[in-house]
Amino acid sequence: MSLSLERMPYRSLLLVILYFTACTPNQITEVKSQKDDPAFDYPIKPVVFTEVYINDNFWAPRLATNRSVTIPYNFKKSEETGRIRNFAIAGGLEEGEFEGIFFNDSDVFKIIEGASYSLQVYDDSELENYLDDLIIKIAAAQEEDGYLYTNRTIDPSKATDGGGKARWTNLKVHHELYNVGHMYEAAVAHFQATGKRSLLDVAIKNADLINEVFGSGKNMGVPGHQEIEIGLVKLYRVTGQLKYLDLAKFFVDQRGNQEGHDLYGAYAQDHVPLAEQEEAVGHSVRACYYYAGATDVAALTGETAYDGALDKIWKDIVHEKIYLTGGIGAEPKHEGFGPDYELPNETAYTETCAAIALMLWNHRMYLRSGEVKYMDVFERTLYNGFLAGVSFEGNTFFYPNPLEVDGVSKFNQGVCGRSPWFDCSCCPVNVVRILPSLPGYIYATKGANVYVNLYLGNSAEIEIGDQKLELSQITNYPWDGKVEILIENEKNVEAGFKLRVPGWVRNEVMDGDLYKFVDGQNPEVAAFVNGEPIEMNSDDEYISINSRGWEKGDKIELQFDMPVRKVVSHQLVEANTGKMAIERGPLVYCAEAVDNPNGVLNLTISENDMMNFQFDEDLFGGTGKITSDKGLTVIPYYAWAHREMGEMAVWLAGK
Repeated sequence: MSLSLERMPYRSLLLVILYFTACTPNQITEVKSQKDDPAFDYPIKPVVFTEVYINDNFWAPRLATNRSVTIPYNFKKSEETGRIRNFAIAGGLEEGEFEGIFFNDSDVFKIIEGASYSLQVYDDSELENYLDDLIIKIAAAQEEDGYLYTNRTIDPSKATDGGGKARWTNLKVHHELYNVGHMYEAAVAHFQATGKRSLLDVAIKNADLINEVFGSGKNMGVPGHQEIEIGLVKLYRVTGQLKYLDLAKFFVDQRGNQEGHDLYGAYAQDHVPLAEQEEAVGHSVRACYYYAGATDVAALTGETAYDGALDKIWKDIVHEKIYLTGGIGAEPKHEGFGPDYELPNETAYTETCAAIALMLWNHRMYLRSGEVKYMDVFERTLYNGFLAGVSFEGNTFFYPNPLEVDGVSKFNQGVCGRSPWFDCSCCPVNVVRILPSLPGYIYATKGANVYVNLYLGNSAEIEIGDQKLELSQITNYPWDGKVEILIENEKNVEAGFKLRVPGWVRNEVMDGDLYKFVDGQNPEVAAFVNGEPIEMNSDDEYISINSRGWEKGDKIELQFDMPVRKVVSHQLVEANTGKMAIERGPLVYCAEAVDNPNGVLNLTISENDMMNFQFDEDLFGGTGKITSDKGLTVIPYYAWAHREMGEMAVWLAGK
């Protein structure tokens, strides 16, 4: 069953096609699986991000900067570096040779995706016209049968990095399938934002070609870098064409299968079939894109073969291989996972893209299970491992995100100060598609229950059956733990609430024993409906409010204690032996030399040091900092490297 896309007016289209947050799935009820079974989808549905408007003092300015600075800046750099010109040359609109790296096409697609998300919530005719012109170049670059890969199309005899004259000749290295996976995501986002089929038609034509070439009994190779699986699922959702979901499942199942292709090895998670994998190995971005795509396929097909493996891999990461910041990928040599408990601080790779991939996978795992441990990891990574990757100004970036620097030597590009661009700029262009989609991660529904998973100021309209619950969330989170949810709808709406109790409130840094609090504190939590207290247990992961009628003026109040906490690592993490870190709420803090002129790497703290939080209106336009009675000052990790350079450390020597 296909959706008639041509005859749908733009505004009606937005109501029909629900956005599934960056790479997040969501059911489109008008386009049902050809299995015609509504059970084949995520049981928990994220509230579409176009129905949530962020208006707080923490995230709203960052979304505005992404819209006004980061998106146009990324397009400008793509023009300067030949990324956009490659499409024009491949399409015969300009003359020249291919410029850059063979996967540069994907950078442009990611920016289009982010720009399209921004267009859905902020009208910008100049940006929309720019995309129209850019898509003309992309469409021109597509070969007659649907193939799209500018590195080979421009001149097969000069394809960079030994690309070769023939298509699909080195899938292990070259990114023909990876690139177009990002194009599919961009095409769906652009279609949802504008109602225009220009890029969607390009994507469908390409996907149809790949479906003809790949599959059982045909070319049984798999992409060296996963991503197409996620893009194919999005195409399936927007078109209703089951062949795209089937192809995504083929790529998931064929990975690690020796029949039909030479295995690439653990670096690309292509050593054994997914159902037999038990630990996270190889390149961390590829891995988490793969796990995210597999989770999509499992949810949409009813496949259960991956479940055990995904659970084991998740535990392997969170119990043994994740940094306190939510960053993953300790090893610079392969941008990926190292051995259990090997988490060096100065050489931590922790790529910004890996943080994004981990967030996307954890959100999917949450949608399948409703378990808060996944949103705990999501929140930790969002505020720390991800947010550190882009500056306040929105035009400089981190690729790796170490937890310690000496302020002198450079580990890879940009670590001792954010960089304006990279030869491989996958991280800057990835940032632009996550920030505008953030509203879609705040709320979710299951039946008549509304799940509140993130606490940040916003207004929202949430569909509950055939009714619409209107609410506002008012909070100064992450600086304090007071949250008010005000009901705004005029008519009575029946609904229940599930309000997430963050792990740091439950005295749990993350699931498992990789990290633990050592200060002996026990944060309290309280909740009220219209002033009446709600009974709860101290270990509750959700504050549950039974279904009832809600009308304008009703109010839910939450109060999470937010003390300064001291954290230690598992004894097997040698890099942190004898060290402690400082947290408050969802934020990890770090010490910088600019605040501690006697040096950072020789600082010591103890469990008994008194720590005081204060909000400094003059620091970065308003930021919380923590000081100790011994003269130590620490700031949120996401804010480091915005002033003069010097030593920085998250983990400080204990005494």
